[in-house]
Amino acid sequence: MQLTVIRIEGYGPWTITLGSDREAKLQMLQAGFYCDLQRLFSAKDSLVFPNRFDEYFAITNGLSVRDHAEIEYELSQIYGNLTFSMAIGIGMTPFQANVEAFNARKEWKLGLHNDRILVSDTAPLISSNLASNIGDHIILLHIDMSNSSNICSRLSPYEITCIISRVYCRLAEEFLKKESLTFFLGGDNFMVVSSDTTKQEVQSTINEVSNGLNITLNCGIGIGKTGRKAASAATKALDTIRDLRHDGKHMPVYEVSCL
Repeated sequence: MQLTVIRIEGYGPWTITLGSDREAKLQMLQAGFYCDLQRLFSAKDSLVFPNRFDEYFAITNGLSVRDHAEIEYELSQIYGNLTFSMAIGIGMTPFQANVEAFNARKEWKLGLHNDRILVSDTAPLISSNLASNIGDHIILLHIDMSNSSNICSRLSPYEITCIISRVYCRLAEEFLKKESLTFFLGGDNFMVVSSDTTKQEVQSTINEVSNGLNITLNCGIGIGKTGRKAASAATKALDTIRDLRHDGKHMPVYEVSCL
């Protein structure tokens, strides 16, 4: 798996220069930066997840260093007042790829690299054609709550947010044990960048998360060669679960492959 961590450098000190009446400007900047990141990476068949508002994760299987440099150039034209880095990590699992990206950024902070496109010296492959020898598929899990409409009819908006936050934390903790990374998509939807897993293992994990929270989770498993293709397959799988439910068939986990 190839994962790229995009980070706005020196963001905290820079925000202070905007004065105390800065929050609305920062929120607009963050929303715009994420929009442009998603636009540029998705044009190359990749997918971006916000990690923190100054940091983003992109699934970049299939992208070379040159591809990253093209995106970095486009961003620098739009956000000339920001400094940012792209740390590329390659690993057998999403978590390992995340660690390799972290290592690359540490080496850069120590002055071992000058470029803004960073690859750790410990990565298994470093070349202009980074992704050529990486595994031939990505697994994404698209998870949602099937009974959220019942919850919404009983609870206030903020109470619902508290439940969603608990579900997110539980999902992140359980899937991290499997070296997978979980991201909140909005609403009652989550996406997990997964290691190789079976439907039975996914079912067991979402049952563990649901236990005690009085919720029901569904999971569409998508398999594809790139981030966008795997996400499309995962969403198609989740839509199939909903269609089956309307026909009276209960299948909380469904898999679609677009290999």
